[in-house]
Amino acid sequence: MMLASYVHGGEATAGVVADGMVHSLDRTMAELLAGGLPAALEAGARAVEAHGVPVANVRLLAPLQPSTIRDFVTFEEHVEGVRRSVDGQAGVVDAWYEAPRFYFTNPYTVHGTGDTVRPPEACVDLDFELEVAAVVGKSGSSVSVDDAGGHIFGYTILNDWSARDIQRREMQVSLGPAKGKDFANTLGPWIVTADEFDAYRTEDGSFEVGCSVKVNGEEIGRDSLANMGWTFESMLAYASRDSWVHPGDVLGSGTVGNGGCLAELWGRRGRSPEPLAFGDVVTMTVDGIGSITNTVGRPRSTPRVPPARRPDREQNRARTSHV
Repeated sequence: MMLASYVHGGEATAGVVADGMVHSLDRTMAELLAGGLPAALEAGARAVEAHGVPVANVRLLAPLQPSTIRDFVTFEEHVEGVRRSVDGQAGVVDAWYEAPRFYFTNPYTVHGTGDTVRPPEACVDLDFELEVAAVVGKSGSSVSVDDAGGHIFGYTILNDWSARDIQRREMQVSLGPAKGKDFANTLGPWIVTADEFDAYRTEDGSFEVGCSVKVNGEEIGRDSLANMGWTFESMLAYASRDSWVHPGDVLGSGTVGNGGCLAELWGRRGRSPEPLAFGDVVTMTVDGIGSITNTVGRPRSTPRVPPARRPDREQNRARTSHV
């Protein structure tokens, strides 16, 4: 089942997408997630019996407003290429193989398909990142890998937009990424429920699902989810270790290999293709889910933040010692 968030007639709601039509559920995606997958499937089955409207006649939103977004890095080929583009080093660090690493990114700058994405004002190396994300539908802490599947509500496409030049500078501090990443993510076009996506599952727990990305109609990269180093169940189990996952949390797969982002290609063959620019149209397609498309807009003007102060540390310590 495909569950979307959309606007029609000025009203935002969630609905079921079937045969090119969307059927209203008269509730939000947050309410569906809170109720759990079985209840959502039951409500969806009733909704498709009622009148719908063509998907082409509605404005699709991001399918959910995430509570958190943990973005993993599970494709070895991506790590190899991006590492070379960032610091010129070959191979993959040993620590990558130990566990499915992730960082937290911004849940407040999520876009839907069709939106214009505005990069940071200082960015000159704008990049896309093609991913698939699992949406959590059940709370849990220190969940086992065997039980993790029961916590996954469904799957959607994620574009983890990246300002590579900003990212490179800030990660020299061994912290981040931060402003090189948090200006935009795209989710969509809808959530494919876990029961339906399981049709693509292989014997080793991965998915035989093709993923591709085009810029202005030209294919830049193509890969398969079968090349993930960890399953989504392993990712959820690791995310919940000594912590919690809750309905509405998003777990990104990390960028696919073989051209899933420009930085990987820059690391392998130099600065080609060129970074994204104003007016470029990025389309990502994932088998079994669909496609998302965004246009690169112009950056917005932002207030200046000054560089670090250089206080006289010894003098300040001396002053405070007399207090």
